[in-house]
Amino acid sequence: MHIEPGLVSEAKIALSYATAAAAGGVALYHIARATKEQGLTSVALRSLIATAGVFCFFEVLPHFPIGVSEVHLILGSTLFLILGAGPAAIGLAMGLLIQGLFFAPSDLPQYGMNVTTLLVPLFALYEVSKRVIAPGTAYVDLQYRQVLALSLVYQGGVVTWVAFWALYGQGFAAANLAAIGTFGVAYMAVVLIEPLVDLAVLAAAKAIRASGSVLVTPRLYTAA
Repeated sequence: MHIEPGLVSEAKIALSYATAAAAGGVALYHIARATKEQGLTSVALRSLIATAGVFCFFEVLPHFPIGVSEVHLILGSTLFLILGAGPAAIGLAMGLLIQGLFFAPSDLPQYGMNVTTLLVPLFALYEVSKRVIAPGTAYVDLQYRQVLALSLVYQGGVVTWVAFWALYGQGFAAANLAAIGTFGVAYMAVVLIEPLVDLAVLAAAKAIRASGSVLVTPRLYTAA
C-alpha cells in the first residue's frame, strides 16, 4: 500500500522504523484516551470496525497504480469522525498489516513507511479538528466546509508523506518529480469524494440517533 518496493533502498529504510515508532507512540496516547472515555470493550469493537473498513479500502474498493504509488479511497476522516482517533489508528495499522501478511507480502518491508504515511495525517487531522470544529458542536452537525477541511488535511498529509519517501529514496530527478506530481494530482481527487461520504455517513448516524453506543466515538453525538 502506497510505498512501492524498491522506492527506498534497504540502506535508507531504517528511518521508517523511527517514524513508525513515533507514530505508534502517539497512537497509544489516543488509544489510552479513548479507553478512559468509553472503556476497553468499546475501543476493541470500534477498532475491529475500523480494521474491517480499512481492509475494504485496500482490497475491495478500486485502486490504481499511478506515479510513485497507488491511489486508494482511504476514508481517513470518515473513520475519525465515526470511531475516533485511537480506534481509527488501530484500524489503519491492522488493515495495512493484514494486507501485507496475506495479500501483498512484498509490501511488508515498507510497512514502517506505509503506517507512518497513514497515521501521521490522522493525528494532524485530530489537531486541526480542534480548530475547525467549534466547541459545543457534535460531529453529526458538521457542515460541508468543515468535513472538506478535514479531508484536505488527511489526504494532503498522505500525499506529502508519499512525496517525502519518494524524494528520500530516489532524489530530485525529473522523472521522479514527474511521477510524484502525477500521483499527487490523482490522489487529491479523493478529496472530491470523501467529504460527500462523510456527510452521508454523518446524516445516517444522526438519523439512527445511537447516542451512547459503544460502537462510535462519544463526540459523534455529544458536544465537547
